[in-house]
Amino acid sequence: MDRRFDGAERFAEGAQYIGGRLRPGSSGRTHAVVDPATGAELLSYELAGPADVDAAVAAAADAFPAWAGATPGERSDALHRFAGVLAERAADLALAESVQCGKPIRLTTGFDVPGTVDNAAFFAGAARHLEGRSAAEYSADHTSYIRREPIGVVGSIAPWNYPLQMAAWKVLPAIAAGNTVVLKPAELTPLTSLMFAQAATAAGIPDGVVNIVSGAGRDAGEHLVGHPSVAMTSFTGSTPVGRRVAGIATATVKRLHLELGGKAPFVVFDDADLEAAVHGAVAGALINTGQDCTAATRAYVQRPLYEAFVSGVADLMAGVRLGDPLDPATDLGPLVSHAQRDRVAGFVDRARSYATVVTGGEAPAGELAKGAYYLPTLVTGAAQDSEIVRDEVFGPVLAVLPFDSDDEGIALANDTPYGLAASAWSRDVYRTGRATREIEAGCVWINDHIPILSEMPHGGSKASGYGKDMSAYSFEEYTQVKHVMSDNTAVARKAWHRTVFTVG
Repeated sequence: MDRRFDGAERFAEGAQYIGGRLRPGSSGRTHAVVDPATGAELLSYELAGPADVDAAVAAAADAFPAWAGATPGERSDALHRFAGVLAERAADLALAESVQCGKPIRLTTGFDVPGTVDNAAFFAGAARHLEGRSAAEYSADHTSYIRREPIGVVGSIAPWNYPLQMAAWKVLPAIAAGNTVVLKPAELTPLTSLMFAQAATAAGIPDGVVNIVSGAGRDAGEHLVGHPSVAMTSFTGSTPVGRRVAGIATATVKRLHLELGGKAPFVVFDDADLEAAVHGAVAGALINTGQDCTAATRAYVQRPLYEAFVSGVADLMAGVRLGDPLDPATDLGPLVSHAQRDRVAGFVDRARSYATVVTGGEAPAGELAKGAYYLPTLVTGAAQDSEIVRDEVFGPVLAVLPFDSDDEGIALANDTPYGLAASAWSRDVYRTGRATREIEAGCVWINDHIPILSEMPHGGSKASGYGKDMSAYSFEEYTQVKHVMSDNTAVARKAWHRTVFTVG
């Protein structure tokens, strides 16, 4: 596949998208978007500064009254057109996502892009179903009903691991509910977020409803979170940065949605289908080169299956093909950058002092050495309190630990500050039922790991944050509930007035 993506020509006017047009940033600093498979520069652009954030927020605020005042049907029609434009541009989006992130083209064409199109189609339908509870006379003299209203300008910050899908997850429920959005993608990977916003304009969504500021977190991101005209912040990223975002947002008393880190347990009971668990673990650990907050990172395997599981995973990982992300035969691409590759390698190198690296554990040699590649890695013998088991590695690394009783397996799964996702593997419905009840996570898969659906919510608990992306549940984040109460009596002098005054 041709890997040419002329970012310099496509974004010659700048990498900020404000009020329906591209423009340059004003921070005075530039940033290069680099293909992590080759080191080639795709785009050098001027980063956004506070002035660009101000302009984007102003554009969103100007667009808000008309967009919020549109009927649900009008917003739905616009989102249906949006889904159509995204589908027409699918190949272009897949190429851009692959070259800026290093994702295998099979993943972008089979997961990232179709998932984004499906999200747009889902929210096009969901826009017509923003309802409150039915009206009733909860007081004998009044009728009460609920209005669900948009919040205003939403300031969203998205990470670099799924730039296109995260743009969709942030923007679609917000605008379906009648809000307007300023999205800050990661400065490493702004290309598909910009293309997403351009597709919105092409679909007839009014200028200013979707705006993109491509800048650094300390400059553009923090200014966006603290902006007095931003009514809500939605952030996806690491837990440490999430704490910083929460502090800034709390100071301005705005609505906050956080989707943070994870360290997903993969619990294999002794009656599990071993082949299914082995294949599920490799797929769950290596998706997006392990750069996924729901990736399988800690496998707990009941002792009768432990050795066979380790052997099976090692064999499968050893056969995974690393290569050019644009080659359809490639299984695993590079990490997003050499810095991220080196961070992952650091975790594994430190683990050698207390654990066994069964397979992988190094960058490949030869032609791939110039890219940010790292071999699929399996680690055993690590203690529960070790760094490789406790901390988020965010790379193609799986640690496997044994357990004896079911109680121990579930306790180990919960022994983490995170609570985003988990899976349990067993043929026994009572075992899996217990796992779904007792494992502390926003999503628990049974005999699978990773699949997501537009119709179902995504979000965590504990240090993984709060609030939901996707599904109708996400409207809880992007709407405010208003109680309206109407007098039915037409009586001027009401009995309850006498509790306040008796004259007249």
